[in-house]
Amino acid sequence: MKKATVILLFFMVVSPFAFSQISTIEKNALIDLYKSTNGDNWNTRWNLSDAPNTWYGITVENNTVTEINLSMNNLNGLLPATIGNLKFIKHLNLGFNKISGVIPPEMTTIKSLETIQLFMNQIEGTIPSTIGNLTNLKELVLFNNLISGYLPESIYNLKELKILHISSNKLTGLISTNIKNLKSLKTLSLFDNSMFGVIPSEIGKLTNLEELVLANNSFDGEIPSEISNLIKLETLLLNNNQFIGSINPSIEKLPQLLNFEYINNLLEVEVYTNNSTPITYNSLNPQ
Repeated sequence: MKKATVILLFFMVVSPFAFSQISTIEKNALIDLYKSTNGDNWNTRWNLSDAPNTWYGITVENNTVTEINLSMNNLNGLLPATIGNLKFIKHLNLGFNKISGVIPPEMTTIKSLETIQLFMNQIEGTIPSTIGNLTNLKELVLFNNLISGYLPESIYNLKELKILHISSNKLTGLISTNIKNLKSLKTLSLFDNSMFGVIPSEIGKLTNLEELVLANNSFDGEIPSEISNLIKLETLLLNNNQFIGSINPSIEKLPQLLNFEYINNLLEVEVYTNNSTPITYNSLNPQ
């Protein structure tokens, strides 16, 4: 009888840790997310009485939440400030939902974050000025929202960033010369915003770029010849801006370039890469 009592006490003490797996703080942060985004109407709901590691879209490793993937799950509402309590999360994907409100600045305290995917929502406001605190961030994907304001200066501190995709928002302002700091970038997509000013020549230092999409903005000045340094570039979209001058011929000869659009008048030109792959684009022909 005594032995049975000891075993029972053991399970009473150990089982909460064995089955809850994550801290109360993290669990409450997830519950806040569920409630603030109308979880009862999600496509796949959580049973809040079950252990969090069984909840749809949640990955738990070493008793901490390391990933949330609730893409296309009908989240509708605001992101709670307590999302910042998920201190060990690496990947956050809430794309293709109906999330509104702003990006909580508390999110930028999660130093472990490697990917943030909030695309195809209804998020407003600005990118938090403290975004540069996320020094491990590799992907920031915010396209098709209602985000406004300038790119915060701290964004140029994200030296591990490989994908910066914030097209189809309401962004304005310039590209800073500090773009040169983002040497790991493979994709820079600012398509369909209201950004303006000249493209800094420092963009030519991003030698890992494979995709540079600046179309449908109000950029002006000359297209920097330093773009010809981007030997890995496969896509270059510059159309529907206010550029002057002509394209440097060395840009047309980039060895990997497959998709090149530069539309400022009705003169259509065909360009061929070293792989003999034709590229059709509309080019400015200064008078």
